[in-house]
Amino acid sequence: MTDMKTLRFYATPTHDCSYLYAHQAKTLFVDPQASVDSALYSQLSELGFRRSGNHIYRPHCDFCQACVSVRIPVDIFKPGKTQRRLMNINKDLSVTRKTPRLTREYYRLYERYINERHSDGDMYPPTSEQFHNFLVEGNQNTFFYEFRDPDGTLVAVAVTDYLQHATSALYTFYDPELPSRSLGSYAILWQIKETRRLGLPHLYLGYWVKECRKMNYKLAYKPLEMLIDGHWSRIK
Repeated sequence: MTDMKTLRFYATPTHDCSYLYAHQAKTLFVDPQASVDSALYSQLSELGFRRSGNHIYRPHCDFCQACVSVRIPVDIFKPGKTQRRLMNINKDLSVTRKTPRLTREYYRLYERYINERHSDGDMYPPTSEQFHNFLVEGNQNTFFYEFRDPDGTLVAVAVTDYLQHATSALYTFYDPELPSRSLGSYAILWQIKETRRLGLPHLYLGYWVKECRKMNYKLAYKPLEMLIDGHWSRIK
């Protein structure tokens, strides 16, 4: 069985940064042939690693530390006024847990989301193969949470990994034509509540990059813990 002592890592060549314009980046990947069970994946998450399909990675840049891992201590999180309003607006949505899979309904929603919200990103244009490789593959304890309106229409899907002592918000895609619901923000609020219900202390949100405007939303969930110099520090 692979453990932290025997695990091998590989660094990519320098490539364009996904977060900062005109910056170069490197990424450290866990050996894709390694057997990574829940315990090992949980340890790696504590060290700032994320998952994308079968790949577990973290930034490994030579001269930049802009990418900061963040997580929410769910037991002490208290929603602000705007967040409470969002919870009230979306209280009519039903949420159902499903096994990850590629369906026509999921992909249509995913395709609309990428086309309308991320046409300037490296996930554009979307494909069904991309969806499957990114969200379905992985061999981890992962679920799709379906958010449906009272008519049964699928409006959002939150993809969540279950770790030993936390959950990880892997990705959320949603109907881009429902801005008043702020479905991306609501999905995080719902996952905070669910993580607390499960008796787990943290919800991981991935990376925060100060100079990346698209990452600013993560600062709305306070208190927030950041992994700085190998230690988790709480900011208020």
